[in-house]
Amino acid sequence: MGMPIGIDLADERGVDIEPVFDWLRWVDATFSTYRDDSDVSRLGRGEITIADCPPEVDEVLTRCLALERETDGFFSARPAGRLDPSGYVKGWAVAGAATRLAAAGATRFCINAGGDVVARGRPAPDRLWRVGVRHPEALDELAAVLSVEDLAVATSGAYERGAHILDPHTGAPPSGLLSVTIVGPDLATADAYATAAFAMGAAGPAWTATLEGYDAMCITSDRRVLTTPGFARHRA
Repeated sequence: MGMPIGIDLADERGVDIEPVFDWLRWVDATFSTYRDDSDVSRLGRGEITIADCPPEVDEVLTRCLALERETDGFFSARPAGRLDPSGYVKGWAVAGAATRLAAAGATRFCINAGGDVVARGRPAPDRLWRVGVRHPEALDELAAVLSVEDLAVATSGAYERGAHILDPHTGAPPSGLLSVTIVGPDLATADAYATAAFAMGAAGPAWTATLEGYDAMCITSDRRVLTTPGFARHRA
């Protein structure tokens, strides 16, 4: 889907990572909205049905519907009436990559997909993985540095793609936030939560405080940094 993906293996010898990239290429071919021939693009145009798609498409869209209900519609696989589950798929794909790495024998690794991160184990016995959260305006600076182990980090904002996240209720770009970062156990869910909170605009920070098992950092348009009570324990 046009994003760089990097895998950092900490002293893991003999781990075959090619199946991981095969998986990511398959996800791209199946779910990318940038490809006219992907299953999701064809499904959105009505050329095929769910029954014609791999079962993972039904799995993803079912989870997207559940997240849409959970977020009062601020996360949606149909923004502006167009089928686009990308706000869930990216995290889901990387979580699947982590599962495949673990199955190949890796126990200490970090996957970074366009700023969304899954970290497993530790890079060394005496330290955790350090994850930098890019500043939403000064892109050569960091808004925060996190130390994580067996956690996922997802960030939503304008960044390079501009105003690509819309408020599904209005079809317009939201206002009030520059970025939202979510930390928690599952990257797919964290990614969807970050997208939903950003789409909520000024109401997003209060909503993130209601999430169970996930912590958040929101940077507002007036450059305030608002965090949930548990976020501080993730800071480096």
